[in-house]
Amino acid sequence: MTVKIELNREGVRSLLRSEKTLEVCSKYADDAVEKLGDGYETSEYIGRNRVNASVKAVTLAARKENSENNTILKAVYASG
Repeated sequence: MTVKIELNREGVRSLLRSEKTLEVCSKYADDAVEKLGDGYETSEYIGRNRVNASVKAVTLAARKENSENNTILKAVYASG
């Protein structure tokens, strides 16, 4: 038996750009920065298609640490 699913494109777009989705993404980013400590910061914005939250290494020491150990990636996955 084959089931055909048709997504409501406008509904999906609305969900991906919602404030609630931004809160969830921001929480992941904020939790990661708490684990990482000094030298990292978050930013969030609502783009054309979806919300975005990012973690960035802002100091030289943090950039070096992230480059050598993938600390941002590990902290984000540990937050989930």
